[in-house]
Amino acid sequence: MEGDKRFWRAVLLALPLAVFAVFVIWPLASSFYYSFTNWNGFNPDYDYVGLDNFQKIYTDKLFYQAAINTALWMIAAILLPTALGLGLALLIDSSVPGSAAFKSIFYLPICLSAVVVGQIWVWIYQPDWGLLNTVLEAMSGERLRYAWLAKPDTALWSVIVAWSWQQTGLSMVIFLAGLTTIPEDLLEVCEIEGATTAQRIRMVVIPLLTPATVVVIALSVINSLKGFDILYIMTGGGPFNSSDTLAMHMYNESFKKYLMGYGSAISVVLFLIALTIIRVYFRQLRKVDELYG
Repeated sequence: MEGDKRFWRAVLLALPLAVFAVFVIWPLASSFYYSFTNWNGFNPDYDYVGLDNFQKIYTDKLFYQAAINTALWMIAAILLPTALGLGLALLIDSSVPGSAAFKSIFYLPICLSAVVVGQIWVWIYQPDWGLLNTVLEAMSGERLRYAWLAKPDTALWSVIVAWSWQQTGLSMVIFLAGLTTIPEDLLEVCEIEGATTAQRIRMVVIPLLTPATVVVIALSVINSLKGFDILYIMTGGGPFNSSDTLAMHMYNESFKKYLMGYGSAISVVLFLIALTIIRVYFRQLRKVDELYG
């Protein structure tokens, strides 16, 4: 009887590991394997092509465009939510009337799925009756009316705005938590010494928010690398691949052109990039722990 209990206890403890292996480890290993083949996703017969798919990446102009777009996406996804979240946290923390309501309003978008957020902003950017063009038209007539998602020069940035709108609330909450760790007497001493609000923020608050900033930036990087669904809903990588990121390019090659082997090679490259970024992050996190621990 006792042996049966131990067996089922071991099964329950191993179940999360088994789920992780089935839904994470196995697909990851499969991607690595198929990246060395010319599999089309359907035909069970495929050939081993070695490094041909990775060599193709070096001559793929769309890959380089997607890589540039991914870099722009990541930089904007780090800077905008971080700066806006910090600004909102400082504003709400300064006892602005109705700050509790502001917290809920600004945090609400992060509770929505990226698909919902993407559809909301598709409506906002709609050329004929969208909110943005309606406001611009009311301000200065039809000359500012613009097809934001249909023009190559604004499509990616329009999605970045929508993404930042969703992610800012999470950054704000983390910074608010960081502000609670700053001693009030330290800020009072600075005020007594004649430091202005800007000086207190620049010389005291921001340096002491370093641990929170590291967390915000790390989450921004990780979330930006997963930023596929909102791009798919809003632009699908278009127009003319102007908003194509590596994740979107991988999807198009795998599931639209049925080049599953080549798509898997792109996913491997994206995985290695993400792994490098995460490694750098953990290295910086250790330094922060040593500095503030």
